[in-house]
Amino acid sequence: MSGHSKWATIKHKKGALDAKRGKIFCKIIKEITVAARMGGGDEETNPRLRTSLLKAKAANMPKDNITRAIKKGCGETDGAIFMELVYEGYGQGGVGLIIEALTDNKNRTSADVKSILNKGGGSLAATGAVSYQFNRKGVITYDLEGNDFEAIFETALEAGAEDVTNDNVIEVICEPSDFEAVLNALEAAGYEHLGAEITMVPDNTIELDEEKTEKLLNLIDKLEDHEDVQSVSSNLA
Repeated sequence: MSGHSKWATIKHKKGALDAKRGKIFCKIIKEITVAARMGGGDEETNPRLRTSLLKAKAANMPKDNITRAIKKGCGETDGAIFMELVYEGYGQGGVGLIIEALTDNKNRTSADVKSILNKGGGSLAATGAVSYQFNRKGVITYDLEGNDFEAIFETALEAGAEDVTNDNVIEVICEPSDFEAVLNALEAAGYEHLGAEITMVPDNTIELDEEKTEKLLNLIDKLEDHEDVQSVSSNLA
């Protein structure tokens, strides 16, 4: 049941190669800060912090940046207090969007997200109008080239994964509670991932023609380019 957008994984692979490092660091620092504020600075007892640190590791973030973010979250240093926001919306062809943000200014972020959606041919939706079509899952992606799909499939399932697909990239899907165990098992087996995150995965997907797909992907790019937006999930096929 992957149901995860092949466009998302293609874009994720591309993003891993050409994303702007500074902007990625800024977003991950926010995640680490919020995770430490909510659950403490010990990754052994804070699963959310462990997940954020996995992202930092994948992005090759310097240890000093990570340490400062944890201290800020624990109140050891001064800094902005970030709040979590989730917006639901629609893009071209009625494709559902889940937009997750971390911000120190709710009014600014809400106005910006609404403006980006409107200018890009989308719209905001009422709370619950889109999210019921999604479930939070762990998603780990691997390059098809140079990797043995069958071996990854067996290793992932033995470690607790729900599904493994190979459409453009190898994608491993698991419950958030099994995310760390599955990722660790695949790393121990020597597989280097393209991306690893806990995100919203749709139950079903919507197919669009090429023109609408391009417009929707441009809209998603603009949303993800906003400094406060952490992730955008869609049910685009």
